[in-house]
Amino acid sequence: MKLLAFDTATEVCTAALWLDGEVRERLERRSQHSEHLLPMIDALLKEAGVGLRQLDAIAFGRGPGSFTGLRIGAGIAQGLALGAGLPLVPVSSLATLAQGIGAERVLAAFDARMQQVYWGAYWRNSKGLVEPMQAEVVADPVAVPFPEGHGWVGGGPGWDVYGKQLEQRLGYAVEHWVAGALPQARHLAVLAAVAFAAGQTVPPENAVPVYIRDGVATRAKSGP
Repeated sequence: MKLLAFDTATEVCTAALWLDGEVRERLERRSQHSEHLLPMIDALLKEAGVGLRQLDAIAFGRGPGSFTGLRIGAGIAQGLALGAGLPLVPVSSLATLAQGIGAERVLAAFDARMQQVYWGAYWRNSKGLVEPMQAEVVADPVAVPFPEGHGWVGGGPGWDVYGKQLEQRLGYAVEHWVAGALPQARHLAVLAAVAFAAGQTVPPENAVPVYIRDGVATRAKSGP
């Protein structure tokens, strides 16, 4: 299986190439995604000696996250997929973050601006893959959904900005939180490979970002 994967939901522009389990990755922090993503993809493909049409699918971070970043990512995914005749695999950017943190129970949060966070709760199954325990939401840090049980580990830009408020809200449920955690395409590729094998793809014209906020909320039709 050969997959191209990338995420532009946060300040990090990250792309990876999955070649039958081998992963190559590029990452730029605080970059202009529109300027860097395509050169990163081109470099990955050239390094591996793989053409775009030789891929099985393209996976992209569907959000939630930065409106501008998500539009750029979805637009590039659609353009590449249409040109190469490939299906797309939309993957939650919060799930990608949670997959990379490595804990059994993860509370992933992005800074949603306007004093809010994008929020998701995930548990890791027997195969080492994260699965959602609650629907992803946007909420004030002091009003995020309270997860069941304890031993949770937090992570993501939302924790970096609102860590104290989130700790006050969640109390004993949170064991600790990881500073500086961001979604990486290598982890997106892991989730996308499983989704692709399960047939969870969409045609390019149906691949849209998931914003969550009222007024711009869009539900993904497929994908983890």
